[in-house]
Amino acid sequence: MAKSKSASRKIIAVVGGGWAGAAAAVSLAKKNHEVHWIESSRQLGGRARAIEHNGNILDNGQHILLGAYSSCLALFKILGIKLEDNFLRLPLQMVYPKQSGMHFVAPRLPAPLHLALALFRAQGLTRADKMVLARFSTTARWMDWQLNVDCSVSELLQRYEQTDRLIQLMWNPLCIAALNTPPERASARVFLAVLRDSLGAKRSASDMLLPTSDLTSLMPQAAAQYLLTHGGQVHLGTAVQDLDGADDGQWRLVSTSPELNAMAFDGIVLATPAEISKRFLIKLANKASKQDVPSLESTDQAFGVPRPIEFPQDFNYEAITTCYLQYGPTLRLERPFFALVDNPMQQHWGQFVFDRGQLHRDQQGMLAVVVSAAAEAVNIERETLATQIAAQLAQVLQLPELAHPVWHQVISEKRATFSCTPNLQRPTNLTTRAGLVLAGDYTACDYPATLESAARSGIAAAQLLL
Repeated sequence: MAKSKSASRKIIAVVGGGWAGAAAAVSLAKKNHEVHWIESSRQLGGRARAIEHNGNILDNGQHILLGAYSSCLALFKILGIKLEDNFLRLPLQMVYPKQSGMHFVAPRLPAPLHLALALFRAQGLTRADKMVLARFSTTARWMDWQLNVDCSVSELLQRYEQTDRLIQLMWNPLCIAALNTPPERASARVFLAVLRDSLGAKRSASDMLLPTSDLTSLMPQAAAQYLLTHGGQVHLGTAVQDLDGADDGQWRLVSTSPELNAMAFDGIVLATPAEISKRFLIKLANKASKQDVPSLESTDQAFGVPRPIEFPQDFNYEAITTCYLQYGPTLRLERPFFALVDNPMQQHWGQFVFDRGQLHRDQQGMLAVVVSAAAEAVNIERETLATQIAAQLAQVLQLPELAHPVWHQVISEKRATFSCTPNLQRPTNLTTRAGLVLAGDYTACDYPATLESAARSGIAAAQLLL
């Protein structure tokens, strides 16, 4: 039976327990609406969540947030998440182990002086490297970090005559870290948008924020608690199988929860992965067609059409693998993280290594190595991949003992992000069905698939419903 409500208080279902769903749920609850947050699994967090292994709480992937992530920071403020208690804040840096030859760290000075001095002091770059890097930065600012015609990041770097060494040690790692797409097929327009909000903004925007608590407790659990204290409910282990738009303008769910099935909703936020949301919308379109519902004009940017035609192209996906290696508790790297030169020909897969002991007090001696946009690595047997990564660390860090970890855990997300290619058409949050909106890092945004784009999308979806 539908719950009674005041004229201004709406009942909203948010389907999907990731960061986009969290952002939508919090935004709606903050406006005093009754929110039902629904997740099919028993855990919130989506593709940014914690898991348990050998008594340790590990993230399913090592993340870095930026000071430019305004929507994430705004959500943290609403939820009472203090940055100083939950993140290690570092200045922008790209530092390799000594023999790799590059050391770039931005000092804490006003922008753009921080980058100018970092470039002047940078070790491992020639004068020619520094000159072309400075020229690229100046030109990008003059262009307002925009491109009229999109191209690949590799094409952009060639156009501005970036040196091979700069591409290898600076631009390629930044592109892969930000877009999780190889530079030769990554969108230069999206890459410039990330650079604009970090390198091209105030100094604090370029700061790197490394979580010091697990991702589940960092945001989704705090969002769930906020929801409960504002009159909402969280439904875990509840699968939504279908949606029904009623003639009275309200929505109903077909789910594994009799309680939810008996309710009527004023709006629904579909914060599920793109392919799942698309299936829901195709079902709705088929129903509308069978009921002879008049069709509405579809747009190039929207999933939501009244009949199954002209749906957006399906996304291609990129993998991310995180390899956790546990050593003795006395192991400590010189820095919280290092960049690494990957070279598949040498079985060097790691691109960044993080000292988890400097982030989490209870994870002394643990290293996390990230392998992004490397489908080849995902197909290697996990024991073999861990052995190869450990050997890479032993060689580049010149610590032979790193070849023999006490234990390891390899976590691969084969569909971690969509492939952020040039001119990719991403759907808007708005559908053509009243009261039904989309949320997810795949929706239209000038950012790639990141926690920030998920948060932005969730906030935008909530605003559309209101």
